[in-house]
Amino acid sequence: MLDLRYKTILSVALPLMISSFIQSIVMLTDTAFLSRYSTLAFDASGNGGLLYVTTFMALAGMGDGSQILIARRIGQKNIGAIGRIFGTSILTHLLLAGLLFLFLQNLMPALLHSYSKHHDLALAQVDFISIRSYSLFFAMISLSIQAFFFATGKTWMVLISALVTASSNILLDDLLIFGKGSFPEMGLEGAALASTLADGLGMVTLILFILFSKLRKEYALFAHFSFNFESFKELIKVGSPIMFQGFIALTTWTVFFTWIEQIGKFELTVSQNIRAIYFLAFIPIWGFSGTTKTYISQYIGRGDFDALKTIQKRIQLLTVLFLSTILLAALFFPEQLISKINPEKEYLSKSVDILRFISVSTLLFGFVSVYFQTINGSGNTVVSFTIEVISVIIYIVASYILIKVLKLDILWIWSVEYIYFGVMGALSIGYLRFFDWKKKVI
Repeated sequence: MLDLRYKTILSVALPLMISSFIQSIVMLTDTAFLSRYSTLAFDASGNGGLLYVTTFMALAGMGDGSQILIARRIGQKNIGAIGRIFGTSILTHLLLAGLLFLFLQNLMPALLHSYSKHHDLALAQVDFISIRSYSLFFAMISLSIQAFFFATGKTWMVLISALVTASSNILLDDLLIFGKGSFPEMGLEGAALASTLADGLGMVTLILFILFSKLRKEYALFAHFSFNFESFKELIKVGSPIMFQGFIALTTWTVFFTWIEQIGKFELTVSQNIRAIYFLAFIPIWGFSGTTKTYISQYIGRGDFDALKTIQKRIQLLTVLFLSTILLAALFFPEQLISKINPEKEYLSKSVDILRFISVSTLLFGFVSVYFQTINGSGNTVVSFTIEVISVIIYIVASYILIKVLKLDILWIWSVEYIYFGVMGALSIGYLRFFDWKKKVI
C-alpha cells in the first residue's frame, strides 16, 4: 500500500510525468524535424498523428481499467486475482489492436479523402497512418505491463522504457526523414517508421523489466497468468467506459482540427504549433491523473474512505505547483517555445497570441482532473464516461458555432478549451458532492 506523504505521491507521479514528457518528445521530435522538412509533412503528421492517438487512446482506456482493478486487488490483498487480470488484459488488448489496425488500414483512407479540403494533405495523412498504425501491436503489450507497474506504484520502469523510446526516435527521425548515411530520405513516412520502431524498442524494454522484476514474484504474476472470463467481464465493465472516453475525446479534437483545416492551411499550421505545446502542458496532468487513480482505488479497496479528501487535496496542490512553471513559460517566453516547434516566422505571431490566451486553461484542467480521475479510480467509470460525453457534446457544438457560424478568428476559436474543462469540472464536482460514489464494488 502507498502512504499519503508528499514524498510518496511524488515518487509515483514524477516518473509518470517524466515518462509522459519523454513520450511527448516522440511527437515533438517528429514535429520539429518535419517542420524543417516541409509544411505539408508537418501538417500531415499533426492530423495523422491525432488519428493514431485517437485509436491508441482506446487501448489506453482498457489499460486504465486494468490499472484500477489491479490497484483495487492490491488494496484488498487479493494477490491471486492480479495475474488473471494481467493475462486477460494482454489478450483483450490484442483483440482491440487487431480491430483498430484493420480500421486504420482499410476504412480510414476513404474517410480522409471524403472530409479533407486539401487532397495533397489527405494523401500525406494516409501515407503516415498506414505505417504508424503498426505501433498498435507494440502498444497492446506495453499498456498491459504499464498498467501493472502503475497499479503497484513502481513507475520508474515505465520511465526507463519511455527514455528508450524517445532517444531511439530522435536518432531514427534524423536518419530516416532526411536520409543520412546509407539510409534513404523518406520524409513523412520516415517519421512514421521511426516512431513505430521506437515504440517497439520501448515494448521490448518493458518485457525485460517485468521478466526480471521482483514484483513478478511478489504478486505471483505468471503463476496465475491466464485468460479468465470473470476477469474479462470485470475489465470490460471498468475499462470500456474509459476506452470510449479517450476515443470520443480525441475524435472530437480530430473533428476540431478538421474544421480548422477547412478554414485554411495557415490556421491549421498555427493550431498544430499550439497542439504540440499544449501536450507539454498536459504532462504534469497525466502524471498526477495516473497517481490519482492508483491511490483512490487502493484506499477504497482497503476501506479507508477518510483518506480520500486528503489524497485529492495533496495531488491538486502538487498539480497546480507543477503547472505554474509551464504557465509562466507560456506567458513570458512563448516565442522561444513556438520557435522550437516550428521556426517559420509567418506563423509565430498568431501562435504566440493563442498560446498566451489559452495557457490558464491548463491550470483549470489540472485542478478539475483530480476530481474526474477520482471518479475513474473509484470504479464509477460509466459516470465518468457520461461526464465526458456531455462535455464533448458541448465542446463540439461550441466549436461548430465559433468556426462554422460566427467564423471567428482562430484565436477566439481556441476559447473552446475553457468551455470543455469548465463543464467537465462542474459535472465531476457535482457528482462527487451529491452522490454516493465511495462504495462501488468492482
